[in-house]
Amino acid sequence: MEKNISNEGVPISVSLAPTLEAENMRPQIAPDKKRLLFISALAVLVAVCISFIAKLLVYLIDLVTNISFYGTLSVEPTSPAHHALGWFVIVVPAIGGVIIGLMALYGSKAIRGHGIPEAMEQVLTNQSRIKPSITYLKPISSAISIGTGGPFGAEGPIIATGGALGSTFGQLLNITHIERKILLAAGATAGMSAIFGSPIAAIFLAIELLLFEFSPRSIIPVALACITGAAGHYFLFEEGPVFPIANLIAVPSNTALLAYSVIGIVVGLLSVVVTKLVYLTEDAFEKLPIHWMWWPAIGGLGVGLIGYFAPRTLGVGYENITDILSGNMPLQIVLTLCVFKFLSWVIALGSGTSGGTLAPLLTIGAATGALLGSVIIYLFPGAGVTLTLAALVGMSAMFAGASRALITSIIFAIETTAQSNALLPLLASCTASYFVSFFLMENTIMTEKIARRGVKTPHSYEPDILEKVAIGQVIEENRLVLSAENRIGEVREWLEKEQDYNSNFFVIVDQEQTFKGIISSSNLFSNHHNPDTLIGSLIKRNPVSISITNSLRTAVEMMAKENVDVLPVVSQDKHMIGVLTYKDIIAAYKKSIDEHEKQTPNLSLKKYSLRILQQGQKLITTVKRNGK
Repeated sequence: MEKNISNEGVPISVSLAPTLEAENMRPQIAPDKKRLLFISALAVLVAVCISFIAKLLVYLIDLVTNISFYGTLSVEPTSPAHHALGWFVIVVPAIGGVIIGLMALYGSKAIRGHGIPEAMEQVLTNQSRIKPSITYLKPISSAISIGTGGPFGAEGPIIATGGALGSTFGQLLNITHIERKILLAAGATAGMSAIFGSPIAAIFLAIELLLFEFSPRSIIPVALACITGAAGHYFLFEEGPVFPIANLIAVPSNTALLAYSVIGIVVGLLSVVVTKLVYLTEDAFEKLPIHWMWWPAIGGLGVGLIGYFAPRTLGVGYENITDILSGNMPLQIVLTLCVFKFLSWVIALGSGTSGGTLAPLLTIGAATGALLGSVIIYLFPGAGVTLTLAALVGMSAMFAGASRALITSIIFAIETTAQSNALLPLLASCTASYFVSFFLMENTIMTEKIARRGVKTPHSYEPDILEKVAIGQVIEENRLVLSAENRIGEVREWLEKEQDYNSNFFVIVDQEQTFKGIISSSNLFSNHHNPDTLIGSLIKRNPVSISITNSLRTAVEMMAKENVDVLPVVSQDKHMIGVLTYKDIIAAYKKSIDEHEKQTPNLSLKKYSLRILQQGQKLITTVKRNGK
């Protein structure tokens, strides 16, 4: 119930207890579903464009491959492994490196690297703004790099290109940076879906590596984009799985599950080593006394030299993954491919050329899994382990350990092979690899580069405390509001006596307790006003109010937008219910954290809770400072 205390010539102090009617009314500020439809339509449009760009990229890779290794003008799929160039093959990747160095120097340095870290950095530091030129420079440079023998896959470049295309759409249109982030993620993951036909894995990739949130405003556009990308894959590429396995994988026994978990642990350790060596190689190139433009050429020489002795390491090598997963590749070739593909990829990526990480990681992981599986089969023939499934769990576990995209790794393996019976072994091995990686490595192969630049990547995606708490749960009674009929002079005099009621902003109501507006303290005490003027005349800004059922998150966003540190809480007919202040929001933070500590009292949680509280106080202090 509302209770008014009113004395003539004295401001009105209102006890602001929410009524049952107010609690049951609908939110005053509903989500903008039309806006969501608009962003979703844009995401689908970006996905359609990136699907065709993905096909064009594959054509370009095949064209450059045929020109470089066979001297023919053709876009027919071909592998550089069957070339007849002899020792001249050493020079071919180096020529590609020179071209890429020139493109990076005179085009954009952002084409260097494997794409996902660069996209993450723009999301976290630059409001998801990527240079539009990356949309065409990245696929062209990647086609040259891969087509001249670079040991990369097409997925990294197309993810970077899709992200750049989504970001470009967002920069051309009048949308917020959050919406631009959604379009960036939609373009990037639609590209992955278009290459692999794996829409579900692409959605989880967006959540785990790009969006850093899970909400309808982001998931709906990204999901629609990934579905569109998958449709593009089936229309432009092929309908079956990218890595077909002839024989169905049988449901494994408990003993086999244990063996696959052990494979996951070993591959997890290897993923740490792989990540460390990639960045050690990059550091080594940084120390070279020559301009960075020449590094890709030097890396290309290394790729060519390895390719001379191990031709299968050249180019994309998706067929290598399929052959390993089939279980029919001789183990000697598997071992050679595992070692030399790794060396070739580390040198190339460390040199800063344009390429990706996913295909090499999958190849190395699958080969390692097959080798470990053969050892287990030899030592424990009755364990029920198969080479096919050992290679599959190794492939997925390498991805999980190196990127720490756990769910993405599991779903990706199932979607690209159509082997649903592999779910439990994949879950066991990927979790084991993730566990090892988490405890032994602070950053991942995706985040180490940007972490070195001082960019911190979120490691957890917990519900926003502000979003969970409604305004009606935190507003207090006995908050001061001023009557529009009071005079400026008497309000000043009263506030000088009642220092506890001083504030940066004051809420104004009429005699019927209807909200009229907000005035600032600086305006109230300005010497330009006649003390006999009614205080209601000071209202200049448009009335800003909020509903009792809105979340504290909505309140903070409104406070920041309007530069105020108080918000009137009103009913549908604009009658006052309460006044929300920044102190209420900080108190809600503290209460939620205290409750969490009581449930799980431990040192690490207290440190984490203190960090959340400090972030909340910093956010609200910023709002308060803007209000002043």
